Amino acid sequence: MKFLDLTKVHVRSGAGGNGCVSFRREKFIEYGGPDGGDGGKGGSVWAEAVEGLNTLIDFRYQQHHFAKNGQPGMGRQRTGKDGDDIVLRVPVGTEILEEDEETVVADLTAPGDRVLLAKGGNGGFGNLHFKSATNQAPRRANSGQDGVDRTLWLRLKLIADAGLLGLPNAGKSTFLAATSNARPKIADYPFTTLHPNLGVVGVDNAEMVIADIPGLIEGASEGKGIGDRFLGHVERCSVLLHLVDGITDDVLGDYETIIGELEAYGGHLAQKPRVTALNKVDSMDPDARAEALAALEKASGGKVYAMSGVSGEGVQDVLRALKAEIDADRIAQSPVTEDETWKP
Repeated sequence: MKFLDLTKVHVRSGAGGNGCVSFRREKFIEYGGPDGGDGGKGGSVWAEAVEGLNTLIDFRYQQHHFAKNGQPGMGRQRTGKDGDDIVLRVPVGTEILEEDEETVVADLTAPGDRVLLAKGGNGGFGNLHFKSATNQAPRRANSGQDGVDRTLWLRLKLIADAGLLGLPNAGKSTFLAATSNARPKIADYPFTTLHPNLGVVGVDNAEMVIADIPGLIEGASEGKGIGDRFLGHVERCSVLLHLVDGITDDVLGDYETIIGELEAYGGHLAQKPRVTALNKVDSMDPDARAEALAALEKASGGKVYAMSGVSGEGVQDVLRALKAEIDADRIAQSPVTEDETWKP
């Protein structure tokens, strides 16, 4: 199935049914009075996050979603049938934006999250509703309310524990394939990965979800290459794994290129916890490895791991570092219960 993370949809709620003007027509009842019923309510349009979906491709081929109108009221005090609601089932992690693509309507981050996109119109009152002591035979009824038309954007941001960053051919897909059952495309040319991949990785009897996004190049924030459109998929991650190609001509320059693109992207992405790893060390001689590690540690101001996705060297240490950052983030995000609060 093709991956799609941004699409436009047009939704319209149902209009309410009109009220009915009717009078009782029964034998031997001379003054029957009004008996027009109210119109039914129009159907509403909802969006709901469901498990098992990881793309918005279904909305590419069906962009218009219209709820049913309410039925008009009828005589003998019968209310019209309400229009059926419709539900747009979207992947967990979907943002719903206004037509300007900036104003966030809702962010559905958990299975079962629902949001009302367009409320159905109320049904009109029938003439029975207007009966009074001074108006025994009202001959008017209300029209139903119109439905709501909206044009919205759906933007998917995959929910993963860790995100992979690096230049093209840094070894991100090889790392994901070596540590999980995911089978991303691997080749010796740039931009092998054209859409994000998710893999479930196990370490120390625990599991975490890692997202692999297409590689960034210098100027990605300005639209070069595939651009930075896929960086949104790592915004929700607890930690970023920055892989640096160890056999490139300029290891330090490659590292600074990715950091510069993160800062240009904006938001809090550049401030997220990062684990930096020098990849492909199995193809480096000891002196070159030591020199590259020293340069990266000086530039990053922290520990840099040496690893190889092909040979498996250092992979477990990197996974444990990722798991430690993920656990720390979960503890920080978990709500404090009353029992856990400190009492003197």
